[in-house]
Amino acid sequence: MTTTARAQGVTVWLTGLPSAGKTTIARILGTRLKAEGHRVEVLDGDEIRRFLSAGLGFSREDRNTNVQRIGLVAEVLARNGVLAVVPVIAPYADSRDAVRERHEASGTPYIEVHVATPVEVCSERDVRGLYARQAAGRLTGLTGVDDPYEPPLDPALTLETHLLTPEESADSVHAVLAARGLV
Repeated sequence: MTTTARAQGVTVWLTGLPSAGKTTIARILGTRLKAEGHRVEVLDGDEIRRFLSAGLGFSREDRNTNVQRIGLVAEVLARNGVLAVVPVIAPYADSRDAVRERHEASGTPYIEVHVATPVEVCSERDVRGLYARQAAGRLTGLTGVDDPYEPPLDPALTLETHLLTPEESADSVHAVLAARGLV
């Protein structure tokens, strides 16, 4: 019987404000990793919310439940050799810490990346019109505006996307993966 080494998986968790650039960076990184022959899944927070977390609102408890569901899926994928790239706001530090702890408990690599884009820049980008709706009084609970965002205290990488192109940001994440022997 022949055994083959299982590919090492990892979860790359991109956290930041809405319209910070998380999904754009994740897609660029995912495309590059796939081109290199890696098994990759991008678990986009907006897509997950529509399907896996349908019915959840935006209370702290519901946001925590959403993050824990995404964290479980990411950990299972990464534990099984997939590079899980996760662009999710995940506004609360304790929710992200629980995801990290799940990964540590299974011996699965976890890399937290803070997509640190100023709220003013996010508001200008306003990919989904959230900031405009909030400014017009048609939306409350917008993370970083009238709902809290707790930035990571010790991320593996901080990306100031207002100073970098999306490609440069993705390259920086790839460099961290390479430095840790994960790609």
